[in-house]
Formats: sequence, structure tokens, C-alpha cells
Amino acid sequence: MKDIFPLQLTDVGFAPDGVSLLHDVQLRIADGARSVILGANGAGKSVLMRLMHGLLKPSSGSVLWNGNPARPAAQAMVFQRPVMLRRSTLANVEYGLKLLGVPKALRQARAEAALAHVGLAHLAERPARVLSGGEQQRIALARAWALEPRILFLDEPTASLDPSAAREVERIVSDIHQAGATIVMTTHNLGQARRLADEIIFLHQGRITERTPAANFFHQPQSVEAAAYLSGELP
Repeated sequence: MKDIFPLQLTDVGFAPDGVSLLHDVQLRIADGARSVILGANGAGKSVLMRLMHGLLKPSSGSVLWNGNPARPAAQAMVFQRPVMLRRSTLANVEYGLKLLGVPKALRQARAEAALAHVGLAHLAERPARVLSGGEQQRIALARAWALEPRILFLDEPTASLDPSAAREVERIVSDIHQAGATIVMTTHNLGQARRLADEIIFLHQGRITERTPAANFFHQPQSVEAAAYLSGELP
């Protein structure tokens, strides 16, 4: 597989309808790390994630994959509220493989393997929409894992889940990372960030004000904004 790293954002701005949501973002994502994006509500976390994934186009600057502006296939994204198709759990996972062009003969085996990884093999024939929120999020993770992504984007993947379901999602994310995927994730859960992050990217009002190893960020934040966020002074 052709290398897709680094993912490089240079002077990236995003200003729909003239309202600037991101300003002059400089960011380089290399292969293998777990990067967690933190920041107060409205800081631009989800916008930044969507720009990296390719769902949005920057108003200024560039987003390049190993020097190439073309969005690679070897990536996936999981959202806070997964969209389930009106079909079985297995068919939901297979659908992503179909869109990727995986031959029909291989789709079922890869989908079954992904469901086994997330502990849902026993629900393969159940309609996905009747399952719990935690189970649906695990289906979304299986759908992403089946694509064999080099990088997985996760936008608040546990925000609407109870603690037990959230910890199961964390376990799966760790397993996907162990399988070789780079992880880029947003969360408001500081405990989750401590458990999962190798590094923290901190956003404040559309600007990256700090990027540092996770242990450094939580013990000695370097920016005034980050310190305020950690102390609860920023929502």
C-alpha cells in the first residue's frame, strides 16, 4: 500500500459564510500515534477533524497526504451518533466494504471478522437499528475496522454512552491502534484523554495553542487557555 503519511495541514483556515472557525492551523500527523484533540465547546474540534478526514474543504491553506491533496481510501471516521442502515448488523459492516470496492467474495469474511473483534458476532443477523446505542457504536467501529484504515478519526465517540459502553469503545479503539491504525480523536472526557492519548492537541477559539505529550499536558500545561480548560474555567 502506498504510504499516506504524513498528514500535513499548512496555514489552514475555515470560514464558511465569512465566519472564521479555524485560523492558520499548522499540524502534522505522523504514522502510529494516538492524538487527542481537546478544547472548549466551539473551539473548532469537529471542524478540524472533518477537514482532516476530507468531509470539508479548507477556505485557505492546504491539507496534504504525503504531499498529495487526494483523500486516500485508507482512512475511516466514526461519529458521536452512528448512522445505521435498515439492514442487519452484518450488512451494515459489509456496506462500507462495498463502497470501497472490496469484492463480494471477501466482504462477508472481513465483516464477520470485524464484528468478532468488537464482540458482536452473535448479533450479526439482528437488525442494527434495534440494538442499543453502545452496540450501534461498536457496529460503527467494526465498519471502520473492516476497512483496514491506516488512520481512524473519532469525533466524540462516547459522548452519548454510559460508562460501561464508553469503556468498551475505549478498549476497541486501543485494539484498532494495536492493529496498526493511527488514531485522531476528539473528546470532552479528560479521563478518557488520559487513558488513550499519546499527545494532546489543544484548540482555543479556532487556533492550536498547545501540542504536547499527554503526560506533560495534564501535569504542566504550557498555555493559559489550556490551564483554564483543565481547571474547569472553560466549558
